[in-house]
Amino acid sequence: MDHTPPHVRLANEIAEQFTHRPLDEAAQAVATHMRTFWEPRMRTALLEHIAAGGAGLDPIALRAAELLRPAGVR
Repeated sequence: MDHTPPHVRLANEIAEQFTHRPLDEAAQAVATHMRTFWEPRMRTALLEHIAAGGAGLDPIALRAAELLRPAGVR
């Protein structure tokens, strides 16, 4: 049974659609999608997952999530 959190699974599925693009371009497209279609709680959960180590997160999704962080927050 897969115990991947829904926000990680969805982020990875979106990232998979952009693997043909360069990393930074793909990450920007994924971040734009997340800003447009994800509710704030999903974005917050993804950032919290990264703060806890980011297990199982695709590199494109990870880079995209970093673009979602508020300015000055790491």
